[in-house]
Amino acid sequence: MKKNLFITILAAASLLATARAAEPAQRNALRAPAYPLITIDPYTSCWSAGDYLYDSHTTHWTGQPFPLVGALRVDGKVYRFMGIDAPTGAFDANFGGERHFSVPAVQRSADVQAMQTVYEFVCGPVELTLTFTAPLFLDDLDLISRPVNYISYKTRSLDGAAHDAQIYFEASPACAVNNAEQESVSKSYRKEGLTFVSTGSKEQKILHRKGDQIKIDWGYFYLSAADNGTTQSVGGAMTLRKAFAANGKLDGKAASADNANIAVARSLGRSVEAEGMVMAGFDDIYSIQYFKTDLRPYWNRKGDSSIERQFALAARDYTALKRKCGEFDRELMESATRRGGRKYAELCALAYRQAIAAHKLVEAPNGDLMLLSKENASNGSIGTVDITYPSAPLLLYYNPELCKALLNHIFYYSESGKWKKPFPAHDVGTYPQANGQTYKHDMPVEESGNMLVLTAAVAASEGNAEYARKHWTELTRWADYLVENGLDPDNQLCTDDFAGHFAHNANLSIKAIMGIASYGYCARLLGMEETAAKYAAKAREMASEWVKMADDGDHYRLTFDKSGTWSQKYNLVWDKLLGFDIFPKEVTQKEIAYYLGKQNRYGLPLDSRRQWTKADWIVWSATLADDRETFEAFIEPLWNFMNETVLRVPMSDWYKTDVPAHVIFKARAVVGGYWIKMLEGKYTNSK
Repeated sequence: MKKNLFITILAAASLLATARAAEPAQRNALRAPAYPLITIDPYTSCWSAGDYLYDSHTTHWTGQPFPLVGALRVDGKVYRFMGIDAPTGAFDANFGGERHFSVPAVQRSADVQAMQTVYEFVCGPVELTLTFTAPLFLDDLDLISRPVNYISYKTRSLDGAAHDAQIYFEASPACAVNNAEQESVSKSYRKEGLTFVSTGSKEQKILHRKGDQIKIDWGYFYLSAADNGTTQSVGGAMTLRKAFAANGKLDGKAASADNANIAVARSLGRSVEAEGMVMAGFDDIYSIQYFKTDLRPYWNRKGDSSIERQFALAARDYTALKRKCGEFDRELMESATRRGGRKYAELCALAYRQAIAAHKLVEAPNGDLMLLSKENASNGSIGTVDITYPSAPLLLYYNPELCKALLNHIFYYSESGKWKKPFPAHDVGTYPQANGQTYKHDMPVEESGNMLVLTAAVAASEGNAEYARKHWTELTRWADYLVENGLDPDNQLCTDDFAGHFAHNANLSIKAIMGIASYGYCARLLGMEETAAKYAAKAREMASEWVKMADDGDHYRLTFDKSGTWSQKYNLVWDKLLGFDIFPKEVTQKEIAYYLGKQNRYGLPLDSRRQWTKADWIVWSATLADDRETFEAFIEPLWNFMNETVLRVPMSDWYKTDVPAHVIFKARAVVGGYWIKMLEGKYTNSK
């Protein structure tokens, strides 16, 4: 009893504490392709795909329904600020014709920061500030794995008079099932000093469904708030909204119901100013199947916690975390602006939550930390190495331990003997089943280079190569594979596999050379001077050959055998960042000068074959520039695309540079690659 009272007091204190210190110093001017709302993992991922939060249903990153509805009742009149007052397709077959939230608020602004999305509305005589917060601090593993986000609200009278106000949040069972045919059960209860409403599928086939364009259909979605001042209920959407519109509260009578929506309402009292928060979260029970062993989420890796406890911890930490999130948002915007300009910083702010929430953090049976990506909007692979490669800069910048967590499963796969080829696997399965590679094509040079380069980047971050020492046998095997096969690759796929197989890929050759140089770099840190000298010399020898093979006058070729072609040589960036100096300086200078003449309205094409591009590679190629002005010249068209794209989806990395439209990919982890610019000087300045 005392424990619950303590939690209640803390939660109440949180709601009364000011959050002004957490507000961003400057708004993000970027009109986001889609606005992140709840970002926990690849399954619990909710976005607003429009300019106004109340103009459409909120959705999952797949575009499937993830419906949240919010409304503020002021002096008896209801203003809808989130979602629409209409059925969600088949999920609301019995919605009825009556409407109770038909009057929208007036949205003044939408602002995306790294950890927060902030909306401002006018609801009659009251101003409402609504903030979605995901406290994803990468140096705190327990926190980034806590499956709880905050939805904060502040009201302020516009006429100076006190107004009676209540706020309402509602979620559909669509947040916890994959399709409308699946039956669900919803319930309400109180525990840990908090009110809970939850919904989930009846069947609960844990870890059964795998694939790409799907949602989770096991576990439970929750809304929660402090007991004090909260009412809750489960039932039909029309019934819940009618009760709130009439009374400003919910009856809480139904303890459980089938196929029902869930809702909480909070009283703000009669006031000039008020504030508070509710929490949204998901308990997936088990997160990943790893070589036939079911793994719990990291927050419950020992099986000794509960979702209610995670919500209680979130309530306890709210005030401090809200302030820290604001500080982080400001610092990121300021530091990224110093490195790459304001538009670069705004892209990073939009990318931050997307990049992290495309992963799941778990602990392997052998104790390894694993941050497993889902290859969203592609094929649904789990732990894809060529997704890890562009994603890694974000983690290298904030916490190299998490970069190791991107690599551990691939090392284990080879070292255990489950993967027997002389190069790394492409993936370890199809999300969430990590039982072995399911992609039908190997990428021998691509993945070997990726693993070697990122291991060297970890070593540079930590100032030692002990992680490399642990995996030296496999690293040696992969480096030797590249020595034999990397200079002039045969008909292979690279990470840009949508472009198909092709031979003599000059950029893939650079990756091989960087991989060999990375092995030599790690050998030097381990005191293996002879080995270090041998592989460094080999890398320089191959680079010298590369220059002759790829030269095409004022630029370097896409493939060694075809003059008049070109491509982004984004793999060269590691030569600069890690200070290898394998390639002559004039190579990058010539390429950058050539790229500047190839840009379209929305960016630099990937190569001479098509007008499409990859957003992450644009940032990598831009980082090859010696000055910020040139870097910004490449970033501005990318910013233009994100600001103007007509297809409103979570940030795409594969898009057209001549028209504002993406190509298939969305919501992927690779936007973590934007932080490559932030790594500039990180390793070489410390030498």
